[in-house]
Amino acid sequence: MERKRIGLLTGGGDAPGLNAVIRAVVLSAERRGWECFGIHDGFNGLLAPEHCSGQPVRRLTAGDVHGIGHLGGTILGSSNRGNPLRFPVRGADGKVSELDRSDDVLALCKQLGFDALVIVGGDGSMGIANQLHQKGLRVIGVPKTIDNDLDRTFSTFGFDTAVGFATECIDRLHSTAQSHHRVMVVEVMGRYAGWIALHAGMAAGAHAILIPEIPFDIDKVADAILEREGGGKHHSIVVVAEGAQPIGGERALLAPATDGHSERLGGIGAQVAALLERRTGKECRSLVLGHLLRGGSPSAFDRVCASRFGAAAVRAIVDGHGGVMVSLDYSSIKLVALADVAGHTKCVPVEGDTVSTARELGIAFG
Repeated sequence: MERKRIGLLTGGGDAPGLNAVIRAVVLSAERRGWECFGIHDGFNGLLAPEHCSGQPVRRLTAGDVHGIGHLGGTILGSSNRGNPLRFPVRGADGKVSELDRSDDVLALCKQLGFDALVIVGGDGSMGIANQLHQKGLRVIGVPKTIDNDLDRTFSTFGFDTAVGFATECIDRLHSTAQSHHRVMVVEVMGRYAGWIALHAGMAAGAHAILIPEIPFDIDKVADAILEREGGGKHHSIVVVAEGAQPIGGERALLAPATDGHSERLGGIGAQVAALLERRTGKECRSLVLGHLLRGGSPSAFDRVCASRFGAAAVRAIVDGHGGVMVSLDYSSIKLVALADVAGHTKCVPVEGDTVSTARELGIAFG
């Protein structure tokens, strides 16, 4: 009897816990007598194998994934510039155009004998997964993003690790801010949703948190700092998500969208620090945690969550499912339709309990 085959790729930005997913998929598949094949560098392993960092498609065994569950990154590599629906192609004139190569993905998966494809990624990857499913490819999605902004899942792996690291960094800033009577502005990732800023800011005792869901008035932030100053508290910590923006203003950009690539956000922390220094007269410093939040070993929660997701993805394939994403529903794993996830961002509920709690603790949101 011919053994069934599963294809597996990790797409989009890296996140702590990806290797734990890979390990879980491989081990779960092998226990069922199935074969697992890893695709390198996202869809580039199929569509641009000549540019891959490793063997484009390779069989993965228990030996290949031994001892990787605690490691950050992904042994398969990843890419956020290989969307098969808008695959970049450079012409003879040097100009880059986009080509829909989704049919090539289907043909290559059939050629490789894949019974199903497991796609691990964020909102962009789940959108691609849904489109491939609609074209007839059997796909299982696994939600991954440090931003925690994927809909229909309580949490994504990578988020807990990112929040933990950001919290540790902010904890360290309290002592230096207090010693020098400064305002420290910490910029964290969070393009469209402020989950990292909110949770890390609350955990580390920030005095103001600025998130995309609540456009801010810089004067109100300055007033909160001056109120602390008047009460004898001469330092303040402000946590800012990269996608935060002032009322009536725009998000800070490092680079606009080009050649089908998303715009690059960044710089709002420095802007906020400069504005606060002018309004409060206090010395304000800013720093950006940026990609530090993606690195390092996953937390215990993320290792377990990622392992559960990987095993659940194989279980879904065995049970005959397709076109679904595995999801954490508080204490249990469930399956949700990719169509219900694609194109939907899970934002921080501004009237929710967490924001309400932060306000009751005296944290300013501008």
